Amino acid sequence: MSRLCSRMIPTGSKITGLERAARKDPILRFDVHTNLPKFRTTQFRDVRRLHSEFVKLAEYLISANPEAIVPAVPPPLTSAGAGTDEDEIRVKALMQRWFNYVCSNEVLARDDEMVLFVESDFGYSPMVKKKQPATGVRRKLLKQFAPPPDDTPDLSEARPIVKLFYLGSMDAGHKVDKLVKSRRGLGLGQSEFGVRLGSMHVQEPHQGLANAYRKLGKIVQTVGDSQQAQATAEAFTIGDPLQYHSSDAFIVKETLTNRQLLIREFLQAQENTRSKLNAADRLKASSNVRREKVDEAISLLEDAKQNEAYLYQKTRRVTQNLVQERHKWFTRTAADLRASIREFVCKEIEAERRTLAMLENVRPDVRAIDASGGLSRLGREAHPTVRRTSMASSQGPKGDAWSGVPRRSVDPMGRSVSGSYMTNVAEDGDGEEESLKAPAGGLSEQNEEDDEDRVDARNAASRLATSTF
Repeated sequence: MSRLCSRMIPTGSKITGLERAARKDPILRFDVHTNLPKFRTTQFRDVRRLHSEFVKLAEYLISANPEAIVPAVPPPLTSAGAGTDEDEIRVKALMQRWFNYVCSNEVLARDDEMVLFVESDFGYSPMVKKKQPATGVRRKLLKQFAPPPDDTPDLSEARPIVKLFYLGSMDAGHKVDKLVKSRRGLGLGQSEFGVRLGSMHVQEPHQGLANAYRKLGKIVQTVGDSQQAQATAEAFTIGDPLQYHSSDAFIVKETLTNRQLLIREFLQAQENTRSKLNAADRLKASSNVRREKVDEAISLLEDAKQNEAYLYQKTRRVTQNLVQERHKWFTRTAADLRASIREFVCKEIEAERRTLAMLENVRPDVRAIDASGGLSRLGREAHPTVRRTSMASSQGPKGDAWSGVPRRSVDPMGRSVSGSYMTNVAEDGDGEEESLKAPAGGLSEQNEEDDEDRVDARNAASRLATSTF
C-alpha cells in the first residue's frame, strides 16, 4: 500500500521563472506533472501564481490539515535586494524547496485545493474558508490552562522545545539586524574617513608622505565599501534564514497547540458521552417514563457516541502523522541551519581575507615614504641600509600566511582566493618556502630582515611582545 501511495503523489514541480511586476508580490512561473486521478491531465506548463496566492494556499493547508506540518512560505524578497541576481536565485530556490515539500507530502498533495491551485485559470483563492480550532481571545485563554494528559511523549516534549527555538531564532535574527546596521554605519564612517585622509595629500609638502596619504585614503575608502557589501552578505546568509526559521517554528508550535486543543475537545466529548449515558440510566430507572423523553435521550446519547468516535479517530490520525512530521521537521531544520551557518562563516572569512589583501596592497607605499622604511620602523633603531619597497600579499593561492594552513587544491564550497582580488607583488626571500629553505646558521643581514618582515602568527606575536612606540 505504501508503494502505491508513493507512486500516486505528484512526480515533479519546478519553478521556472520569477517576474517582479510588483516589488512585494512577484509572479512565480512553474511546471507540474502528476499522476493523481483528481487532475484533468498529467502535465501543466507555465502556471502563473502570485506570491500572495502561495500564502493563501499555505494558510488553507495549515487550517485544513492538522495532521501535517506545513512549512512557512519564504518571503518574496531577500536582503540581497530586489532586482539582483542573488535575490532571484535565492527566492526561486526557497520557493522550489517549499513546493517540493508540499507536493511530496501525501496528506497535502491529496487536498482538493491543490487541484484548484494548479488548474485555476484566473488567479487562486481557497474555495472553502477553514479556521483554526480556536482563535482570538478564546485561544489565548485555552493556552493559559495546563496541557491535557498526553500519552505521546515525542509530541508533548516537542512543543516547549519548538517554542524556545522560535523565541531564540527570532531574538538572534533581531541581533543580526542590529549587527548589519552597525556594520553599515561602520562602512559609511570608513568611507568618509578615507575621503578625508586622501585629501590631506594636497597640503603635505613631503612627496612620500603625500603619496601615502593619497593611496591609503583610497584603500580605506574601498575597505568601507567592502564593509557595506559584508553587511549585506550577513543579512541574507544568516539574518534571513533566522527570520524564516522563526516563522516556521511558530507554525509548528501552533500545529502542536491545535493537537492539544483537539485532545481537550476529545476529553470533553468523553465527558459528554458519560453524562448522556448517566441521564439515560436515570430515565430507565424512573417509574414515570414518557416516550418523547426516551427518544430524546437515546438520540442525544447516539450523537455523543458518534462525536466521541469521530474525535477519537481524528486525534489518533493526527497524533500518528505528527510523530513522523516532527522527526522530519527537526532533521530538515537542523540541516538548513547548518548550511546557513556554514555559508555565513565562509562569507565572513572571504570578506576578512579580502580586507586584509586590500590593506596589504598599500603597505609598499607606507614603506616607501622615506629611505628608512617609513612608519614601519617607527621607534626602532638599526635602520637597514637597503630597504625593500614591496612585500608579497599574505593572501595567495597557497593559503593564508597568518593561519599557516595550506589551501586545498579543490575547494568544495567553490570559494575564490581572497588574495586574487589584489595584485600580488613578488619579492625575493619572502614567504614560507624561502624561510624553510634557508640554512639554520650563518644568515645574512638581508635574511634576518626577511624573517622580521615575514607575515605569520608567530612573527606577529613576537613583534607585539617586543615593540616599543
